Amino acid sequence: MKKLEMLYEGKAKKVYKTEDEKKYIVEYKDDATAFNGLKKGTIGDKGIINNKMSALLFTLLEEKGVPTHFEGQLNDREMLVKAVEILPLEVIVRNVAAGSLAKRLGLDEGVEMKTTVLEFCFKNDALGDPMVNEDHIEAIALATKEQVALIRSYALQVNQYLRAFFIEKGLKLIDFKLEFGVYEGKVILADEISPDTCRLWDAETNRKMDKDRFRRDLGEVEETYQEVLSRLQK
Repeated sequence: MKKLEMLYEGKAKKVYKTEDEKKYIVEYKDDATAFNGLKKGTIGDKGIINNKMSALLFTLLEEKGVPTHFEGQLNDREMLVKAVEILPLEVIVRNVAAGSLAKRLGLDEGVEMKTTVLEFCFKNDALGDPMVNEDHIEAIALATKEQVALIRSYALQVNQYLRAFFIEKGLKLIDFKLEFGVYEGKVILADEISPDTCRLWDAETNRKMDKDRFRRDLGEVEETYQEVLSRLQK
């Protein structure tokens, strides 16, 4: 598949048109950002790791019946995807208190939630991706009621399948971010699933195995990303 003009460049990826108007090529970058772009840096081979991990996890979810934009891995840094129209929502799924939730609600990191928590944010960098509820989403037409119901259902399914898969690999899925898009009228999972978008802790030691190592200057960032991928590939 031939890569044509670049459609979009984000913090972690570039998206290109192809000869097929229904397909895009996504190229994963090594750039790293945190705190809405206030902290910037580079994580060696992050693009390769995130591309491979996303391909592996999208394949797993497709096999479980969750529709995704993934069409195939093209090379170390690129994948072919369906040309989805991304909905302007970030969906955050939380199993354990950590990060902004712990801070916002005054909880200790590591507190297990009694039920899985879903949060929605308006995907808008200029506004800092503010949290919204389902009434906001409908009122300002970010998505329809039916789309939100599907997103909620898919997000909980993804959580169920990924938690089971990760724990087999010695990793606890603390929380993660998902994005969805519309393709041929249907809502499907898009974006990526990686240590950039998932908060992962070692199941035995609670060692942070994700982008928090970059955010919080914990060191061994590249090594940890590589270890996560190695565990998942076993």
